[in-house]
Amino acid sequence: MSQSKAAKHLSVTWQGGHVSAENRAALLGQRPATVWLTGLSGAGKSTLAFALERHLTGKGHACFVLDGDNVRHGLNRDLGFSAEHRTENIRRIAEVARLINDAGLIVVSAFISPCRADREMARQIIGEGRFIEVYVATPMAICEQRDVKGLYQRARSGEIANFTGVSAPYEPPENPIMTVDTSLTALDDAFAQLERILMPHLRF
Repeated sequence: MSQSKAAKHLSVTWQGGHVSAENRAALLGQRPATVWLTGLSGAGKSTLAFALERHLTGKGHACFVLDGDNVRHGLNRDLGFSAEHRTENIRRIAEVARLINDAGLIVVSAFISPCRADREMARQIIGEGRFIEVYVATPMAICEQRDVKGLYQRARSGEIANFTGVSAPYEPPENPIMTVDTSLTALDDAFAQLERILMPHLRF
């Protein structure tokens, strides 16, 4: 039974509280958003995400990173890397990001998220006004050079199946709010540009 059908079967209803999104925004002095970093393994998504988190929190903004590897240690440890599991992985992350946004925080999400349809699903869950898609467009050759785990080599030898960019496709965003190649753009310049994009959310 699907989750939606299970919810209907159990008569599950959404419980509203007494604290509004505007109340939380006023408390934190910011408007929530989710920066969705997408790109190949080794593109620099996590490095950029944690640098942005440190930069924003250093300026007094409540911010939290959702990272692909970290999430698979707990919430999504039951999922593999089939197309179906990848979609479910993104769905769960988007739902978590939405809840964190509802709490008033800025989320920085670092996931390969190779399928456009899955990223569009995340946009719909999180909300158009909160979803900021950023394409970390570092070339595969550079990503492979950075691959200290040897994942690309293992994928090319057939040891790892469904590896994005080798045995599974990656669909680049068609209209990202920002595109950055971390092999050409310094980290400070990248998150400075992200901060400018986020500026409407950093002021209440």
